[in-house]
Amino acid sequence: MEVIVSTRNKNKFAEISKILSDAKIKAVSLEEFPQAPKRIKEDGDTFAANASIKALKIAHRTKKLTVADDSGLEVNALAGAPGVYSARFSGKGATYQSNNNKLLKALKDLPNKNQRKARFVCAVAIADAAGIIAVVEGTCPGYIALELKGDKGFGYDPLFEVNGYKKTFAQLSPKLKNQISHRAKAFSKAKKVILKYIDKSKINKVIFSLER
Repeated sequence: MEVIVSTRNKNKFAEISKILSDAKIKAVSLEEFPQAPKRIKEDGDTFAANASIKALKIAHRTKKLTVADDSGLEVNALAGAPGVYSARFSGKGATYQSNNNKLLKALKDLPNKNQRKARFVCAVAIADAAGIIAVVEGTCPGYIALELKGDKGFGYDPLFEVNGYKKTFAQLSPKLKNQISHRAKAFSKAKKVILKYIDKSKINKVIFSLER
């Protein structure tokens, strides 16, 4: 079954498609649906709310099973910021670099590791044309490094040191990251929901065929 991944971020799609990889699932990029809206207003105040907005919008427009995520970084010392504003933390026209620079500046007076605790959060919504099927969440604890490290990944990856690894996401191999990250945990849960949905759909089709 085709499952639309509601993102135009190529890095995200590459990660997500690997996690969802299964003989029963064909992950399809939103880029393959020109009729889909280019921008979706994400005005929810939680990751789950924003993921649901995106999943519903695309599922209604395409009439296909859709998964959408909203994820971000929560820093303890910043009362959970940047949170749902992670992608636009440094304002209009924000880039990965400008966001990372702002975060480093905000924590410059907090050199102690325990003062720089943070976690990545990912909420994934699964929807079809009838509405939301499920919303699942994954988290990954760590802390903010004193400087950028590594050249892999994207976003805040060069600053986020994962608990137990002493390395940032940007220093880890993509394979390892896709096993331990917030997104990996959330989409692994989502994958189970999708597989159940597919199996249930097949059963319903068989029953409908017999009834006819």
